[in-house]
Amino acid sequence: MKEMDLSMMKDFDRNFSLDAVKKDIQDIIKRQTEVCNTPDYYKLALSCIDLTTLNATDTQDKGVRFTQKVNEFPSAYPELQNVAAICVYPKLVKTVRETLNVEGVNLAAVSGCFPSSMTFIDVKCKETELTVDAGANEIDIVIPIGDMLSGDYQSVFNEIKKHKSACGDAHLKVILESGVLHDPELIWKASLLSMHAGADFIKTSTGKMDPAATLEAAYVMCHAISYFYKETGKKVGFKPAGGITETHEAVDFLCVVKDILGNDWLSSTLFRFGASRLANNLLTSIVGEETKFF
Repeated sequence: MKEMDLSMMKDFDRNFSLDAVKKDIQDIIKRQTEVCNTPDYYKLALSCIDLTTLNATDTQDKGVRFTQKVNEFPSAYPELQNVAAICVYPKLVKTVRETLNVEGVNLAAVSGCFPSSMTFIDVKCKETELTVDAGANEIDIVIPIGDMLSGDYQSVFNEIKKHKSACGDAHLKVILESGVLHDPELIWKASLLSMHAGADFIKTSTGKMDPAATLEAAYVMCHAISYFYKETGKKVGFKPAGGITETHEAVDFLCVVKDILGNDWLSSTLFRFGASRLANNLLTSIVGEETKFF
């Protein structure tokens, strides 16, 4: 594996004042809420959801039922855009691929010894290859968190790059587990490392550790995406995931993305929510009555 070119990380170190970050987030939400807290943006948020089930109790039958609801959505809500993707464990990918019969919905799967990422890199990459072969066109992996925390950035970079190669034509989403990294400076570094190694998306969290997605992490990650775009011309997507269940929470994340990255990022091509319960709550907000479709 080629060594990481440290010259590309000339702004690898970046200092953040957490108080200043929180104050800026408050100002962003004040500026953007009037625009984002509207039915049109609720619909946008719904269309950016990776509808997710990642439970040890998931069965093949659940995978079928889960996918059939997505298949039925266009008939039930012809005026609305469907969710962006279905996200499952690798074991359910073949079933979901065989069941999914609507256009425009991607099939995402977690891979690489999710959620711990604590096994051999060759095993992780083989899982990714098998998952893509089974029908996934998006792969969500977790960075080697221990390496990141210990400062072994070369290993983090190398692993993501190997995963990118193992993905083939599938998109790679790299999960930082931002709540564990905690420090804004470390989240910034992990964001840049992931993007330089080939990530198509950077994602906050697995949803399996606390805290999950936070606005503070979103703020840092979106600024890193903006910086990377200005330096390289490559647009990388952003996916907050874990603990986002209510419409008002989704609106706050939309405000941050809109303010920092702009309208180009406000589509499922470059923005996703990793969620399950959020879909029904957004539908409830859109139609004006309690809805439990998914």
